[in-house]
Amino acid sequence: MSSTLHPMLNVAIKAARAAGAIINRAALDVESVRISQKQINDFVTEVDHASEKIIIETLLTAYPGHGILAEESGTEYGAKDSEFVWIIDPLDGTTNFIHGFPVYCVSIALAVKGKIEQAVIYDPSRNDLFTATKGRGAYLNERRIRVSKRTQLKDCLISTGFPFRPGDNFKSYLAMMSDVMQRTAGLRRPGAAALDLAYVAAGFTDGFFETGLSIWDVAAGSLLVTEAGGLVGNFTGEADFLEQRECLAGNPRIYGQLVPILGKYSKFASAGDKAAVRQAAATDTQEADGAADTAESATPQADAAKGEDAPF
Repeated sequence: MSSTLHPMLNVAIKAARAAGAIINRAALDVESVRISQKQINDFVTEVDHASEKIIIETLLTAYPGHGILAEESGTEYGAKDSEFVWIIDPLDGTTNFIHGFPVYCVSIALAVKGKIEQAVIYDPSRNDLFTATKGRGAYLNERRIRVSKRTQLKDCLISTGFPFRPGDNFKSYLAMMSDVMQRTAGLRRPGAAALDLAYVAAGFTDGFFETGLSIWDVAAGSLLVTEAGGLVGNFTGEADFLEQRECLAGNPRIYGQLVPILGKYSKFASAGDKAAVRQAAATDTQEADGAADTAESATPQADAAKGEDAPF
């Protein structure tokens, strides 16, 4: 750890690396890890809990008067009325982890009076450490990072996350993906939102969007993006997004091009935009039903034709 880093960031790095060591040990025999299910397709493992425990212990040893908001334990630990609140995702990408798919990370952010001021995202499988302090830039393994310089959406690689919870609007998400895919060089779904945001900050991807995210998924990554020169907000482009469960990030030019594409799908979209999305979805459904009816009506004719040619 560097003496030039903010002391609170140094402590967060220590906590993230300790959690990463637990995750890496467990990854050596992932099939023996005990898994439980919070809801459909939403898993938690003993590794999530052990990782969160060591993070909280490390942070509160250094700063016992600080608050904690963690994915698994909520606000159970730490001070309840502090202006300093650590926001923790001990293992973002749990589903990837339990399958041995090496895309997951530890995410730790510090909010001061509601504003994110310190951020660490640690990818233990690659030993990649992303850090940021408000006003001091963003770094990957102590090297300064910047968002990409691409200006045209057609040249861009965009990352996203698919809906997987009961009640998620799959049709709306498919429409969003279709709108973006047709305008870009590619769409990716790595499966760890915090790492997706870190990759936007590093310029590995040019943008990212997803709905249904919690504050611990996006807190650290959002500071990385802005300190790397990017923009982050909700789908309509508003910056106060942390607890709105929709996130859009990108380099400034690409962010500006994604807002008009995705804004109409936002829960904050105008009534007119929402109506247009519903109408488009209804039209697609009618066209799909019509195509299915055509296929069904063609089947008896095809069978009859086969019958005429069949030698009996």
